Amino acid sequence: MSNSTLKASYLNVADPTFSLSSEEVRAARERSWFAYTNYGLAILRYDEVNRLLKDRRLVQGSAQWPVRNGIEGGSFAHWWAKTVLNLEGEDHHRIRRLLNPAFAPRLLAGLKPQFESLTNELADGFIGRGECEFMAEFAMPYAARVLAVILGVSQSEWKKMANWSGDIGLALGVRIGEHIERVDSAVDALYGFADDLITNRSAHPRDDLVTRLVLAQLDEDRLSTDELRNLVVLLIFGGMETTRNQLGLALYTFAQHLDQWRALAMQPELGANAVEEVMRVNPVTTWVTREAAADFEFQGLTIRSGTTVHMFCESAGTDPRVMAEPDFDITTKKPSHFAFGGGMHHCLGHFVARNDMSIALPILARRMPEIRIAGSVDALPESGNTGFETLPVAFDHN
Repeated sequence: MSNSTLKASYLNVADPTFSLSSEEVRAARERSWFAYTNYGLAILRYDEVNRLLKDRRLVQGSAQWPVRNGIEGGSFAHWWAKTVLNLEGEDHHRIRRLLNPAFAPRLLAGLKPQFESLTNELADGFIGRGECEFMAEFAMPYAARVLAVILGVSQSEWKKMANWSGDIGLALGVRIGEHIERVDSAVDALYGFADDLITNRSAHPRDDLVTRLVLAQLDEDRLSTDELRNLVVLLIFGGMETTRNQLGLALYTFAQHLDQWRALAMQPELGANAVEEVMRVNPVTTWVTREAAADFEFQGLTIRSGTTVHMFCESAGTDPRVMAEPDFDITTKKPSHFAFGGGMHHCLGHFVARNDMSIALPILARRMPEIRIAGSVDALPESGNTGFETLPVAFDHN
């Protein structure tokens, strides 16, 4: 038994009050590069996370998330097992090859004026009050309406998409069992929405993401009908929930660092780096999951086949062995964070999320000076996928 094994802590990540940014995790990181948990191993330091995310002896591990929480059937479990997030081998590579052109940054560049206009439109609705409930009045409608633009969906559909996505998001937290009926119902509804959208674009092609995916069915590699349906559901869910929750986490983080909020207002070109900094210190994806495909040794630790390995994103992103002070500074470049995963399973939609938020945040910083939390917040557990249900904020206004 190695010294690292002897020193490693145990973390109860199934506890709804557990926080990945807690002093408990900080202390565990100082004791060892990993910890034991009731879901397998947790990797706590930057260098080890960086290496293991690229290690071919580990495969995607989130496919077993429903089963590990006692969910062995139903719409969510079926959909989740078939998403590109959880596929391996040639099917995974084939689908990514077909999807990559659809997410090219050049396709998003032309949408910037629309996203700027949307940011200002939503801000106009509350700016005169000097306060808002940020999640309901900005984060949710912005994320949903941006996605509607990208998908070529009517703006009138955003509330339905947002509600379904929010319900599915409950499945990625440690309280999945409490919400599974609601989650399954949302998956069914989103599948019906996706089917109508695919049928429409097949008959009436347009210049939008869904049409590009429909055309991918004609590619020599081909997307099957089931793969296409699964992907559209994933795009609506993933594209909305990440942006919605990360915007809330960004506002909360900036409220604790007003000097950085002021800097962003004065230098909007810092928007892209602001997104990276927020996702480094307060990511919506608190851990990235892998599973050992075979027994192997890593830094003196034997990792058995089938072991779940969680890469703790915030812990790695704030590791003092790699990250220089100050803790949060949008004016400096830091080593890459892991909130979008890494290796073969790096998030396909990261360009979309980065683009959306880098446009919105500088405008909000200019229009909502001296931002502050203005009451109690309703937060999801700080494990799995996190964020806020409600986030009341106040700010100075003329």
